[in-house]
Amino acid sequence: MSSEQDWQREREGFVADIRPHRLDHGPLARQFAQLASNLLAAPTVDEVLRRVLEATTVMVPSADLASFTLLDAEGRFHTPEETHEVAIELDRLQYRFREGPCVEAADPGGPAVAIAPDLTAEPRWPRWAPAATHLGMGSVLSTALISGPPSGESSGALNVYSRSRHGLDAADRDVLLLLATHASLALAATDAVTRADLQAAHLRKAIDSRDVIGQAKGIIMARRGISADAAFDVLRRTSQDLNVKLAQLATVLADRHTEIDLPTG
Repeated sequence: MSSEQDWQREREGFVADIRPHRLDHGPLARQFAQLASNLLAAPTVDEVLRRVLEATTVMVPSADLASFTLLDAEGRFHTPEETHEVAIELDRLQYRFREGPCVEAADPGGPAVAIAPDLTAEPRWPRWAPAATHLGMGSVLSTALISGPPSGESSGALNVYSRSRHGLDAADRDVLLLLATHASLALAATDAVTRADLQAAHLRKAIDSRDVIGQAKGIIMARRGISADAAFDVLRRTSQDLNVKLAQLATVLADRHTEIDLPTG
């Protein structure tokens, strides 16, 4: 009980310190103060994550994609929230290869920050870096979440992907560290749903998304006589060009496959 009370006092002190009247009223300070207020009002864990990702894409100008990685007690990684389905694919490849920035940052024994300014010349991740480049990414940055009571020793990372080589720098790192701290404190204070509930919701979302993307890939493969990987690339490129989520694009194609087709360029 005492540890939870101590944690609550620390959280209240942190919130007091970031109120607008205690900050230099610059644009970034005001954004963080507003984020703190929004997170305290978030009713669920998934809503906390969603609001942090929305703030990330605003406060880190080169952030084309963002996601959260969580590591459960059994050592399994998963992505509970993201801004685009391609971020899920980038994370999933790291989980499969057991290499990459979010895997390193989410590991309790790993570095607090993992950054690669240029993925085309990144030797640390020989399998993942070329795959990320193939998916259109030029640089990446991941920062660890802070574990602690009452949420226990579970760990995770906040991940940002940029399509630009050298698109992420030290200033972005500092902003992302602050965002990860906000997310960690808000997650620790939010008990509206359990981590198991969050993972179950993520799995349902992932299954639904995978099913409709699979249907869309099948339609493209049949029409064009191409492989599954090539069909996914068509979906990914069109999703980026139209600035719509990949699952949303796949749903439209699956529902209206007799009426529309995707560009061939």
